[in-house]
This record gives sequence, C-alpha cells and structure tokens, in this order.
Amino acid sequence: MKTLRLDTTELGIDFNTALKLATRIAQQQLGDDTMLLSWYDRERDLESPAGVSECHIGCATKGSWDYAENRGARLAVEFDSGRFVFCFL
Repeated sequence: MKTLRLDTTELGIDFNTALKLATRIAQQQLGDDTMLLSWYDRERDLESPAGVSECHIGCATKGSWDYAENRGARLAVEFDSGRFVFCFL
C-alpha cells in the first residue's frame, strides 16, 4: 500500500477536515470510485471498522491498517505522524 504522509500540525485541522482532504487526495490518485476501507483517530482513540485493533494490542501495526492491507487497500493518507490515518481501496 502506498502511503502519503502529511504534516498539517500548524494548520490545526480536525478529523472531518482531514477526512475530506484525504478523500480528495485518494480520488485524485486512485479515481472517483475510490472507497474508504478504514480509518484511525488517535486523539479520540477511535477506529473503523470498530474493534479491529482488539487482537492487535501490543502490536506495532494498528488493526485498521492491517484490516485495509488485507482487503487490498492501495493508498493510506496519514496526518501528523499517525494522528489521523485513512486507508483507501
């Protein structure tokens, strides 16, 4: 999976803004039919699909990342060293 890492710390963007930006990037990179497979929000300790990290406790790889990779994700957009991560097919 290709990973695009963005440093947006100085912009102070929130989750919804990051999601919109990541989606636009994915559409530009992968086409308009791209689909969000998983996401992670470190600030709120939330992920989707819910519960995918339960079996990854203590692992370096987040469940949301592993979930996306195992389903053919082609692009991950990571904000601020993992603050928000969005994986797209």
